[in-house]
Amino acid sequence: MMQEEILLQHLEELAGKLEICVRDENISMDETSGTGGLCRVEGHYILILNSKANVRDKIQVMVKALQQFNLDDIYIKPVVRQLLEHQQ
Repeated sequence: MMQEEILLQHLEELAGKLEICVRDENISMDETSGTGGLCRVEGHYILILNSKANVRDKIQVMVKALQQFNLDDIYIKPVVRQLLEHQQ
């Protein structure tokens, strides 16, 4: 559990390096079955995470979003890079 929260923090730091704003939003489960996702508003990326989602789901949403970016020239902690490269 603690490891997942640390991993989530590392992913949030990486998003910051990519100038992606990460927001925890209270998404009503009635409106959507999703746990969040990446969107672009006026040229700025925003990654919305459902505040009610568990840490593991938030990690999956972040990984899926961050995999869309070129991460070659950015230092990423090895455990995070491995997750990004091997998670489908």
